[in-house]
Amino acid sequence: MDPSAGAMSENPRRYPPSATPGEIAGANDLMWLEIRWRDRQVFLESKGYLLRPRLRPGWIPSWLSNGKRWYRCQDGILSPVREHLIDATRLSDGKLVYIKRVATGDLESSIALTLSSETLRRDPTNHAVPIIDHFPDSEDRDVSYIVMPFLALMDYPEFQYVGEILDFGEQILEGLVFLHEHGVAHRDCSLANLMMDVTNMYPRGHHPIQQSMLPDLTATAPYYPRLFVGARYYYVDFGISSMIQPGSPPLVVGTFGRDQEVPELSDDVPYDPFKVDIFSIGNVFRREFDDNYSNLDFLKPFIKSMTTRDPAARPSAKKMLKKWRHMRRQTTALRRHWRLARREETIVYTVVASGLHLVRIGLHLVKWIGGQRYLGS
Repeated sequence: MDPSAGAMSENPRRYPPSATPGEIAGANDLMWLEIRWRDRQVFLESKGYLLRPRLRPGWIPSWLSNGKRWYRCQDGILSPVREHLIDATRLSDGKLVYIKRVATGDLESSIALTLSSETLRRDPTNHAVPIIDHFPDSEDRDVSYIVMPFLALMDYPEFQYVGEILDFGEQILEGLVFLHEHGVAHRDCSLANLMMDVTNMYPRGHHPIQQSMLPDLTATAPYYPRLFVGARYYYVDFGISSMIQPGSPPLVVGTFGRDQEVPELSDDVPYDPFKVDIFSIGNVFRREFDDNYSNLDFLKPFIKSMTTRDPAARPSAKKMLKKWRHMRRQTTALRRHWRLARREETIVYTVVASGLHLVRIGLHLVKWIGGQRYLGS
């Protein structure tokens, strides 16, 4: 499989390869959201975090002097349109991180910091995004920054094997149990807020924006399938989450969230936010997996029970996790290692691809016996 296959990392402005800087309005200039980060670059560097070259004071486009096309230059890649979030490099060890601008003392950072406390962080079932640093702005005390590991959307690189779906589902349900047991209802369990650490998957690293490319953009970044090296999934963005105190009724109002299919959402009638999380995760299973792949029938009973219209009839996260683990234990090794079959595949393609997959499994087995590590191909 081509390592570059699949959805591209978020990039708000894609230009045709034939375009030149002069043909692109403002190509040599920063976007307004980049200017705001550039103005805080020196401060962030003093805290131990270095922004990309184009976001540093005095930046001059490298393609004006090096003879390269702008899209071949690291500083030619525009930042995604995310006003409050930017990638950076931690100076102490060179690792990629995300820095998020938040309101000082807001609910989001308060919940995230609570879930990242030393005691809770040691719990292996905690899948809330770790907060590795937190500090106020030096000029505006109403603004603070939280620093998190660099994470990728949970579906890039694409899932390739049935076993990868099994692992994702267990981790996400495990993390949901943890949140609910600590009184946190996420309330926005959508694709955009379920992310993963891909560090082990990319042996040579990757560009923070063009994730399919090496850091210097010179070639496609090879990666190991998550089935062979593992991936850890996290819940991010607690901006509309609720923290229910022990003994308090789990009732909220509000119609926020990306998943507007949740039937009970209301600005007037109180509802249980924990059951909203169950519905939303069930919808993720349906939209991202069952709708796209034809050999994941084990998901259907989970989707049906989790997305029933009556919130009271939906099972708890703890019950769903118990059922998921039982189902996973009953899944054979061959099925776990079987390729995901897309619903749009033709019969001919399915037959040929399945035959090739059997050969690939055999080769992997030989390599594994010989002590070789698998690199996606």
